[in-house]
Amino acid sequence: MTDTKVTWLTQESYDRLDRELQTLIANRPKIAAEINARREEGDLRENGGYHAAREEQGQQEARIRQLQELLNNAKVGEAPKESGVALPGSVVKVYYDGDESDTETFLLATREESTSSEQLETYSPSSPLGSALLDAKVGDTREYKLPNGGTMTVTLLSAEPYQG
Repeated sequence: MTDTKVTWLTQESYDRLDRELQTLIANRPKIAAEINARREEGDLRENGGYHAAREEQGQQEARIRQLQELLNNAKVGEAPKESGVALPGSVVKVYYDGDESDTETFLLATREESTSSEQLETYSPSSPLGSALLDAKVGDTREYKLPNGGTMTVTLLSAEPYQG
């Protein structure tokens, strides 16, 4: 498949994703019954309900595999408790290329760690920006590569533990 990588998760995020996985697994018989019911309606070439049910099954099976891989390779821990250092699970505020008026605040974490109602943008610690900021202290300036091959500097203004 793909290279497995460790993902940092809070216990709360791990539990939420595990509940989603268990719900999807429990839903398998229902989807299978729906496919069988639609199959009995007749000609499969023109049976939109059958094709929709098969598509739904494929999407759910893909999500199950994704969640299983994520949870099997997750490192569960507490959100950072110290302020002033950019760590996974920190809300950081930065500015770019020496322009202190160009600030951005975001969660340094994976998308799986944020909630669907989250208003805060999330950047992965393995992204170019995220990896440049890891372990930076307030006031540190770091450089990272842009997709177009250029570079950008980023300065850490603050780093606070995520409060969910």
